[in-house]
Amino acid sequence: MSTQTATREASDFSQNNGGLPPTIPDVDSVDVPAEIALARQAQRAWWVRPLSERIAIIRRFRHSLPAHARELAAPIHPQRRSLAESLGAEVMPLADACKFVERIAPAVLKPVRLGWRFRPVWLYGVRSEIRREPFGVVLIIGPANYPLFLTASQALQGLVAGNAVIVKPGAGGGESMRIFAQLLVDAGLDPRLVRVLPETPKAAQQAIATGVDKVLLTGSAKTGANVLSQLAPRLIPAAVELSGCDAVFVRPEADLDLVTRALGFGLRLNQSETCIAPRRVFVDRSRAPELKQRLTALGAELQNQIMTTPAAKIAAVRVRDALNHGAELVAGRILPDNQGLSPTVLANTSPELAIMREDTFAPVMSVVEVADVEDALRLAAQCPYGLGASIFGDSARALDLAQHVRSGSITINDVIAPTADPRLPFGGRGHSGFGVTRGAEGLLELTTVKVISVRHGNLNWHLDGPDPADGPLFEAYLKAAHSPHWTTRLAGWFSFFRLMIRKMRTATKAE
Repeated sequence: MSTQTATREASDFSQNNGGLPPTIPDVDSVDVPAEIALARQAQRAWWVRPLSERIAIIRRFRHSLPAHARELAAPIHPQRRSLAESLGAEVMPLADACKFVERIAPAVLKPVRLGWRFRPVWLYGVRSEIRREPFGVVLIIGPANYPLFLTASQALQGLVAGNAVIVKPGAGGGESMRIFAQLLVDAGLDPRLVRVLPETPKAAQQAIATGVDKVLLTGSAKTGANVLSQLAPRLIPAAVELSGCDAVFVRPEADLDLVTRALGFGLRLNQSETCIAPRRVFVDRSRAPELKQRLTALGAELQNQIMTTPAAKIAAVRVRDALNHGAELVAGRILPDNQGLSPTVLANTSPELAIMREDTFAPVMSVVEVADVEDALRLAAQCPYGLGASIFGDSARALDLAQHVRSGSITINDVIAPTADPRLPFGGRGHSGFGVTRGAEGLLELTTVKVISVRHGNLNWHLDGPDPADGPLFEAYLKAAHSPHWTTRLAGWFSFFRLMIRKMRTATKAE
């Protein structure tokens, strides 16, 4: 079935079935163990295919994206995203990520043959090679906020590395992911290699219980803890990119016009449902009044943009709690009964408040006045998350500050957008997870290491166990290889080779 036909049938179904697209089946209608068995069967043949052939399929998929970009973007949050925003935030970076992995995969995945350099002398005659091989079947648990770009870019890297991919889409992402899978099949991929499950968490639970070889998860810290608790008894490895509560450091020399524009972008983009959106803004006391004045004006412009999602309702509760504990409302408004809010800016928020320590998935940020950089770093470190951070000010000073910020990604004089660079790995620290996706490091994350060592010649005396006379030989080697002074090392090498020659002569006579 063509992608166009699938999309048309989905539209017809939605009109006649309460808006539920047929591309997102109920979990009870999918045999998850059977899906994984199909994927595992196909993966064995996929892995032995030349890398060039795997890349060729991915390239054909990328070449099909311009003609199908609207189909991929249209199903993604149409109620709160424009088509242009979905194209720019989902399809464009996906195409760039695809092109990047096509180009770097041969160099990143090729076997590494080790020469003689740095090889211990006592391993003379051993030649070793490091290979990168796929895990097998990889389960990707996708997010709801960027359900195509984040999930599909991970799937592409998994496929290029030789894995089969099982996708549990984020809420609202099932239809786009099924179109994505169909485009890969149209490009020549065995359909068993990319299986899309229902969106329900039960589907991921069944996949884990059935048995997969690695899990990539993008989600909240709470979801991460839950999934990891299921993986631990089965010893299944994972890379988890979890929540953020990102810090922004505004140095005294920063351009406040730029800062305000950037913070506004963070509040508006995807209705601020972005894991690396700015949440805590640390600003020098000398500049704080001017920044708050600008943010008040920004809030007035955005006051009609009301969010009523479950995350926004949680954020509204946290905002009211902060106000009850002395925080100042700089901008924004909260709906009655905490049913939602507009983009909101707070000030005078204490570090121990939930709004400063929890992952808020709504357009809320807090302005914190600080005495100096050290004060900002101290307060920022009280939050357990470390996904992203931004610094505004002189580039050289900002780079110096970046060395001390505990975060996986840092942008200087910008927010969010640079992290979409396909060359860059992405991952967090602390409660924001571990492991990385994307970039060359993300491709390696989807492989496991195999080391092969070959012994040439007959210098394998170790197989007979140590000889009592070997003690002086070992001592001579330690002096030669690891003594701090060159004279001692030279003497050590002289003794070592003298004892080695004696050992070789003894072995020859014994034969």
